[in-house]
Formats: sequence, structure tokens, C-alpha cells
Amino acid sequence: MPLIGHRTNPNGPAVPEAILDGFRTAPVSIISDVMNRLHGTKALRPYHRSGRLLGTAVTVKTRPGDNQTLHRAYELLRPGDILVVDGGGDLTQALVGEIMMSRARAMGVAGFVIDGAIRDVDAFQQADFPCYARGVTHRGPYKSGPGEINVPVSIDGMVVMPGDVMVGDTDGILAFDRADATELLDLVRQQEEREANALAAIAEGKVDSFYMGAGKAAS
Repeated sequence: MPLIGHRTNPNGPAVPEAILDGFRTAPVSIISDVMNRLHGTKALRPYHRSGRLLGTAVTVKTRPGDNQTLHRAYELLRPGDILVVDGGGDLTQALVGEIMMSRARAMGVAGFVIDGAIRDVDAFQQADFPCYARGVTHRGPYKSGPGEINVPVSIDGMVVMPGDVMVGDTDGILAFDRADATELLDLVRQQEEREANALAAIAEGKVDSFYMGAGKAAS
């Protein structure tokens, strides 16, 4: 049995398309609101040109500045998976760049979430491959390990489990257990309706300050 620090666990089951379809247009800000605004990243930002992050989390925990384990994780990545990397928030060495992005894109991977640095930013900014990271450096990674695959990770303070649903847009990223998806989506639809009604009232010159009360709206 591999020692702790070198474990590779099986992937979680792929998130069913029926669940993903429900969240394809749901704003991350509204999902965050109905999750009581406690979850999600703060410091990571998107580096891609366009595209929505949506898929199944395959998690990696690596020594800061080292991407050996990320390369091993490619043996497990499936179309629709998102590579979610806990690099400890380190910005001294980049964990991924254009080559790893191009390979993942060709495999049908749905995106990167990197709590660490990336490089080759021009390539990411010209692509529609979702990539969120903490920062940028030209300095490349080491490849010594250790690291683990499909273990619980912390991404900018957000716990992500293997197989979680990952959603990201221009506001940021959220992860949640698929078991909560049905209830969560119902709450999202209710909140979308409330906010649409508020915006319509404003457009008609009416005053609607409901959102200042119970913390139900984003603004």
C-alpha cells in the first residue's frame, strides 16, 4: 500500500449530465447566495478567454512548485473532468502551462482549477479552455513529488472532494456534493426569479428593497 503522501485513489463517478445541464447557466453568485455565502474561492481568478467551468472534480494535492503528480493524474482524467490542484497557494513555480493545457483540451478535459501559479498566460487567454489560478510566474515546475490524487483538497479555503460538482464563471468557482444538486438547483431557480422580478421593478421605476432584508440577493 502506498505511503500517505503518495496515494492514488480511483476517480469519483462522473457527474451525470442531467445534473450538469441544470447548472449550465446558473450564475455562481446566485449559487453562492443560496449556499449562504460561506463557500467558494476568493483569490483565484480566470485566465482563459471565455468558457464556463462545469464538470467533475479530479483532485490533486502536490508539493508546492512540483507537478509530477499532475502528470500522473492525466492517466485518470476523462472527458468532462476538471483537474483541481491544491498547490498550497504557492506562486514561486508554475504548475501548468500551454503544453499541459493543450493536452488536456485534446483529451476533452473540462478545465483547470489551480491553487498555485500557471505560465504561458497568452496561450490561456487565447483559448476557450477554462483555467482558474492564484497567479502567474514564468518559472517552471519541479518533478520530484510527493503528491496524491483523488484525496480531499483545500482550494483557497474551499474543500473539494473527488467527484464533486465544479462550477465557475467570471465571478469565481464553487464546488458542491452532487447529492445536494437537486435541492440546490431548486433554490437557485427561486432566487433567479426573485432577482429577475427585482430588476423588472427597477426598470419600471418602482422601488423594491426586498434584497436588503434577509440576505437573499447578491446586491
